[in-house]
Amino acid sequence: MLSLATLLLFFSSISLTFCEEENVLEKQVLHYVKPSVDGAAHFSEAFHDESEFNSRWKKSEAKKDGVDEAISKYNGVWAIKEPKENPMLGDNSLVLVSEAKHAAISTMLDKPFKFENKPLIVQYEVRFQNTHECGGAYIKLLSESPSLNLKVFNDKTPYTIMFGPDKCGGDSKIHFIFQHEDPITHKMEEKHAKKSEGDFSKIFDDKKTHLMTLIVRPDNSFEILVDKVKVNEGSLLTDMEPPVNPPKEIDDPEDIKPDDWDEREKIIDSTATKPEDWDEDAPKQIVDTSATKPSGWLDDEPELIADPAAVRPSDWDDVEDGEWEAPQISNPKCKEVGCGKWQAPLKNNPDYKGKWTAPLITNPNYKGVWAAKKIPNPNYFEDLNPFAMKPIVAVGFELWSMQSDIAFDNLIVSDDDSIVNQWTLQTWQLKYEKEVENTPNAIVSLWSSWIETTNEKPWLWVVAAFAILLPIVLIYIFCFPSKDSVAERKKTDAVVPDEEPNDSNDSADEEKDDSTAENKNSDSSLKEKTNEDTKKPNKLEESEEEEKEVETVEDEIPSPSPRTRARRKTRKE
Repeated sequence: MLSLATLLLFFSSISLTFCEEENVLEKQVLHYVKPSVDGAAHFSEAFHDESEFNSRWKKSEAKKDGVDEAISKYNGVWAIKEPKENPMLGDNSLVLVSEAKHAAISTMLDKPFKFENKPLIVQYEVRFQNTHECGGAYIKLLSESPSLNLKVFNDKTPYTIMFGPDKCGGDSKIHFIFQHEDPITHKMEEKHAKKSEGDFSKIFDDKKTHLMTLIVRPDNSFEILVDKVKVNEGSLLTDMEPPVNPPKEIDDPEDIKPDDWDEREKIIDSTATKPEDWDEDAPKQIVDTSATKPSGWLDDEPELIADPAAVRPSDWDDVEDGEWEAPQISNPKCKEVGCGKWQAPLKNNPDYKGKWTAPLITNPNYKGVWAAKKIPNPNYFEDLNPFAMKPIVAVGFELWSMQSDIAFDNLIVSDDDSIVNQWTLQTWQLKYEKEVENTPNAIVSLWSSWIETTNEKPWLWVVAAFAILLPIVLIYIFCFPSKDSVAERKKTDAVVPDEEPNDSNDSADEEKDDSTAENKNSDSSLKEKTNEDTKKPNKLEESEEEEKEVETVEDEIPSPSPRTRARRKTRKE
């Protein structure tokens, strides 16, 4: 009953908590207000109006090369709508509705960003509304190019910077990749930032709005922040892979190791010979001739016997299963000493030497490990200002994701951190505070997780019901036994108080009581007579024995009930 009460209390607390939280939400609703930066940013987008979005953004109609025709099209579905459990009422987001499809969408910046003497700040919000398993949510800042066509935006479209979260399986990262032009070959090469060390794994599965920020400064430093917390920082010169600047010297590709170059530091001594007393055939172990058979060794007893406790299965069929034989077990008689044919144990052979091999000696022709000679790198250059990247003229999302409903919001590109901070205070900061306020307590969070899990695995309800009901049933069985069990216990007790008899059974009870008393008195007289015939050492011991016998007899005769004593008195009178 205690477990049942606890269970009811648990569900009641959940209901009350839900009610309290619903009341709080009704009282404190956060309404959307369009953010503004007064045109000071290079680009800002709040995705608040669908018609404005459609006139500004272009969905790609391209095909991706090198993949199956069925999935080559960029036909992922984008929508402007409110996300689930929206902390800010009326706030729309750009949502990637589809899954397992290529999706690309882009737009031109309000004004191009040129890498001169001001930092680049890129910031946007992302929310994984479903637990994210595989796919990216990064942004691409597209390079200035005469051939740029947003209608065919694809994975080959030149970009200057790619930034944002990506996850597949257990590998999660925050990308920061920039394209660097080799000043000699004029080829573009991707430079990847070192892996972020901060803890950002929660962004993929907590279903909250997260703020992604990249800052690249004219001094070639960079910072990556998640929810305004730094998770990575470094230098474009020293913390990118491969490095921006190649080595000054490289191995001479025409330098070949000479045929007589000996890299062996040790060689076999060809002058060594095997000693005459070296016996390669001597075994590693030999029989211990000094060992003797233990006394009591049972030579005729088998080490294994049929299990005497084994029982032939009732469904055993000799025709299909063959003749049944009990399984073999270790012979218990062999446990102490041993049984079966005794053999002397083996011991290490003191004369064993193994196969003889010639020893190693220092190689007189050793020249060391060969390495090609170094020559000046014909493609060497030194770029001390990799910050000077190609200008950015457009921004877009080019994605593939196995999960749907990834929401993007409040994108901004600027060179002024005060403008970005102002934008953040009007957007993400309000949502963040509201989401923290709406975060359920531990009980509700646990219940929500349970509901989500059981939606995927309904059979867990059966397991839960069994786990809850089993202790209740056991408590009831042990704490509230049946009347039959009580009656059985009374029959086996040594002394049981008399119960009040029914009037119809008075006569039978009286005869039973008299008979019991007479039997007890007869036993008492017999014991007293026996004690008198027994020789006592002295009177004191005799007196003590009589007292003990009287006590024993009194203990054996149950005390009659008051009603029984009254009947006996009436009969005597």
